[in-house]
Amino acid sequence: MGREQWKKIWVGSAGNMVEWFDWFVYATFAVYFADSFFPEGNETANLMNTMGIFAVGFFMRPVGGWLLGRIGDRKGRKAALTLTVTLMSASAILIAIAPTYDVAGYGGVAVLMLARLLQGLSVGGEYAASATYLTEASAPEKRGFASSFQYVSMTAGQLVGLGLQIVLQRNMSDAALHSWGWRIPFVVGALGAAVVFYLRRSMLETEVYAESGAAEQQDRGTLKVLWQHRREAFLVMALTMGGTVAYYTYTTYLTKFLSKSAGMDKSTASLVSFCALFVFMCIQPLAGMLSDRIGRRPLLITFAVGSTFLTVPIMTMLKHADTFWPALGLALLALVVVTGYTSINACVKAELFPTGIRALGVGLSYAVANALFGGTAEYVALWFKDAGAESGFYWYVAGCAAVSLIVYLSMRETRDIDLNRVAAAGQPREQPQQAGATSTTPAS
Repeated sequence: MGREQWKKIWVGSAGNMVEWFDWFVYATFAVYFADSFFPEGNETANLMNTMGIFAVGFFMRPVGGWLLGRIGDRKGRKAALTLTVTLMSASAILIAIAPTYDVAGYGGVAVLMLARLLQGLSVGGEYAASATYLTEASAPEKRGFASSFQYVSMTAGQLVGLGLQIVLQRNMSDAALHSWGWRIPFVVGALGAAVVFYLRRSMLETEVYAESGAAEQQDRGTLKVLWQHRREAFLVMALTMGGTVAYYTYTTYLTKFLSKSAGMDKSTASLVSFCALFVFMCIQPLAGMLSDRIGRRPLLITFAVGSTFLTVPIMTMLKHADTFWPALGLALLALVVVTGYTSINACVKAELFPTGIRALGVGLSYAVANALFGGTAEYVALWFKDAGAESGFYWYVAGCAAVSLIVYLSMRETRDIDLNRVAAAGQPREQPQQAGATSTTPAS
């Protein structure tokens, strides 16, 4: 991989890291500020309300996937990536200055809601633009490896957030964290976004987009064209379902689960998540490289089989793992399984669409599935817990993975697809030219 390609991957990934730092610190610090925006009462109910607002951000993601995906297809990947980080910076500032319930009543909730809507808009577009950018910026035989850096950077952002949480936990009192310390990560996120904005202003457009002629297509990035690729769009939604539920279960929800259900103290639960996510981040490129050799489907199928049959026993044992090492071992097992999805899902989705509709096709389809399943995962988990049937959530996660398994078994391989030869809407689909390649049309 050449120096120019590494530069594109670095700039795209750095911005993605800051985007997801801002997105995830809301979830990781929710245990500290949940009671600040609502009247005193049931702690679990307040956390549910706060995570409900977290879920609202996901329902804005389809709008971001549509709007910024359209911009990415019509104005270029660089334009979309620059706009997403601007929106994220604004949302981080709003959360950092949001007034508490004691100061402004439910006015603070309104500010929090507005910030989450902006975050949802931004992240919905970020996924589309970064998945497309990282896939297009790499050599054809390295797409799995290059696109794996999307989840490397996403996880790095979460690790920075968790690391900051651990530092604050060890240097501030619990009372101070609940009072004002939770605002610190949002200030850090706003500053990081400003730095990334500067970097993205000088980033290079991908050659695939620049040379495809997509910029001259009058109907590029429109819902009309996307409808002509509706089979691919529905395929993206279906293959996302199991992966996004499992991912949010073992990342953003894990710390709260260990703290609230397993009875582990908050600092130890955060350390378990940090260590597990660090290993998870490091193995993403390895899995991406493996997919470049053996294909995408074997990894996706391995993930789905593992999540379908291992989720219930892993979550059951995690509930009783109240010390560091057992919890870390179980978390690592779960995240190794999830790697089969996370390491390659970006390139799999991008490989399904032609250049003129790729950002919109990936972004909107993924965002809809993520809003329905990923964004609600924690709320569903807390709902089961509040109802006294927490194990029901374990079966819910396993069921979502089982649905995606059916999709993975029926879809065709995408590894050898030539991004420059994926047929435009309304044109016959061309067969890939590499030896052993398969049709670009996914099986029903």
